[in-house]
Amino acid sequence: MKNLIISAACGLEPSQIEFFLKSLRKYYDEDIFFLVGKKDIETKKFLQLYDSNFLEIDVHKFDIQIRRYSFFLKILEKKKYKNVFFTDSRDVYFQSNPFNYPYRGSINFFLEDKKIKECPYNSDWLIKTYGYKTYKTLSEKIISCGGTILGSHDGIKEFLTLMIDELPKHKFKRRLKYALTFRRDKGGRGSDQSHGNYIAHNNLIKNTSFYSNASGPVATAYHLKNILFNENSELINTLNKPYAVVHQYDKKWDSFKDAVNEIKKNLGIEKN
Repeated sequence: MKNLIISAACGLEPSQIEFFLKSLRKYYDEDIFFLVGKKDIETKKFLQLYDSNFLEIDVHKFDIQIRRYSFFLKILEKKKYKNVFFTDSRDVYFQSNPFNYPYRGSINFFLEDKKIKECPYNSDWLIKTYGYKTYKTLSEKIISCGGTILGSHDGIKEFLTLMIDELPKHKFKRRLKYALTFRRDKGGRGSDQSHGNYIAHNNLIKNTSFYSNASGPVATAYHLKNILFNENSELINTLNKPYAVVHQYDKKWDSFKDAVNEIKKNLGIEKN
C-alpha cells in the first residue's frame, strides 16, 4: 500500500511549486495529489512532469485554505493509502522522505515554538472563531501548525471530517465593515488554524501525537528559535539531524537565503 502527499496549488504558477516538487521527488516516489483551479493550465502541465495527480476544482484562491478539507476527503474516499501527509506547498521544501520517521500516532501534529497566547494571529483567529472562553482554555498550549499534518489514512480522514464539521459551526467573525458590505475579511485567511488547534489540543482523535519544532522531523520556521544549517545547507534540529520538511522558510528569508539558493542550485532551479 502506498503513501500519499496531499496539497493545494490553486492560483499558483509552476515556479511557485517547483521547489516543493523537485525537492520532494528527490526522496519520494509514491503518490502526490494536488488541488488546482480550472484556469491553472500551466500548473497542471507542470504537475504531470512530476507524476502528480490533481483534482480540478472551482474555488477562489483566497478561499481554498478553508475549503480544501472536503476535497481532500473525497480523494481519500476513492483510494486507500498507508499514510497521508497533508501539507502546504508554496512555502514548503523537503530534505528527506517525510514518511521515514518513527511516528507514534494515528495523527501527528507538529508544534511551533510559541504558545497560542504569544502569537497575535493565532490568538485573534481562536477568539473570532471559538470565542474568548475557549481561547482562555487553549491559550497556554503550544501552537500546532495547520500546514503540515501526517497520519494514517483513517487518522487523516477523521481529522478532515472533524474540520469539515467544525468550520461551519465556528465561522470566523468578520470585522464590522466587512460584515456590513458582505466582503471577504482577509484577516480570516488562515483562521482554519484555530479549528485545527481546537481538534489537536482537545485530543478529539484517538492516538494523537505531538512533535517539537526544535527536535522533531518538521520545522515551521516562522517561530523557530534556532536556525542552524549543516555543511550540506540542510536545516538541522537540536539533535543535529536534518529536518525532513521545512515550512515557512520565506518568512525568515534573511536566515534561509544562502542555504535555499544552494539547494535550489543543486536541484537545477534558477534563482528568482
